[in-house]
Amino acid sequence: MDALTDLLRLPENDKVSRGLLHTPAEIAQQPDSWLTTFRVVRSKQTEIAAFLSQAGLRGEPKTRPTVFLIGAGTSDYIGQSLAPLLRRCWACDVVAVPSTDLLTHMDSLVVADKKYLWISFSRSGQSPEGVAVLEQARNLRPDIQHVIVSCNVDGRMIRENHNDPKVLGICLDDAVNDRGLAMTSSFSNMVIAGQCLAHENDLSEYHSILLHMVQAARDFLPRAADCAAALSEQGYTKAFFVGSGALRAVAKECALKSLELTAGKVLTMSESVLGLRHGPMAALDQHSLFVCFQSGDRRIRKYERDLLDEITRKHLVKSSVTVGTLERFNAESPAEHYLRLTAPIEITEDYRPPIDVIFGQLLGLFFSLKWGLRPDCPSPNGAISRVVHDFKIHS
Repeated sequence: MDALTDLLRLPENDKVSRGLLHTPAEIAQQPDSWLTTFRVVRSKQTEIAAFLSQAGLRGEPKTRPTVFLIGAGTSDYIGQSLAPLLRRCWACDVVAVPSTDLLTHMDSLVVADKKYLWISFSRSGQSPEGVAVLEQARNLRPDIQHVIVSCNVDGRMIRENHNDPKVLGICLDDAVNDRGLAMTSSFSNMVIAGQCLAHENDLSEYHSILLHMVQAARDFLPRAADCAAALSEQGYTKAFFVGSGALRAVAKECALKSLELTAGKVLTMSESVLGLRHGPMAALDQHSLFVCFQSGDRRIRKYERDLLDEITRKHLVKSSVTVGTLERFNAESPAEHYLRLTAPIEITEDYRPPIDVIFGQLLGLFFSLKWGLRPDCPSPNGAISRVVHDFKIHS
């Protein structure tokens, strides 16, 4: 029995007292929940296709809109995870833009007379920035079309724009509206919804890919849980995550999960593989865990191997982990731990974020327990909360 299953089988009163009622189950449910999200999107396929066509995605490539992927924090990393895939599938400019930046600098980020499609991601649909940015955009640029992906049917972003023909709401199953503080299944399921959008003209093709992803994630979960649980016993005070392309967004989200779930007891950083040398490497030490999300591209892997070789040669960290798809990794990486994603076909990195992120979620969970915190509510001083509290929106 793996370490995650051990937590899932605790008596209910133990789960409640230890703050484990929601987070372990929300991590564990992810592979099966992705199939539900696929069915939710497929049920709206005709409506989605018509809306995206109206937004200009069926036109000549030069006439297609610029797509903004919008969110705050974890929801921003959803957009960053999806941008490469959507750019390739839709053959247009696709950019992840934080709602936190749009709220303060919309004038400099939105070009006058340019055609846009905005896709907003929000677990709660209540984020102060998300609500405010959507309201401002609809007032200042009523020509912009909006897709809202959320996990809360009662959230303001879905509810208040229900009848607007320029807004399409996609609300996922309530089971992925995470009750724990940290976004886990809501993150991966909104990424899955975005991957469905990328393939909206041929969902059957994506369904085949998704089935392989589900199989890989089911196999990955227990092995990743045992590795994360063992690593949590090593007393790390720092964790560093690197990745390239869509996997850089995974590195960012994993860094955030460990930071959130340990209330900052474990300091974290994320970077691109090549960016780490430009200053951040100075923070590596013998209290650090280093995690590399390995690319499937052979040329990029050479850069990753060079970085891991350098870190090992200089004895910069206590231990390192590589997550990848290769059957053999010793020639590619000197990391002490290797977690392989297995599937009947190779899952390219544009599709890997929902799977790879599971390791970071599990690290955050077991780090939290090691520090004596309650993962469902790990911020004892109330510094952060499940939904960002309302704050004053300045005009």
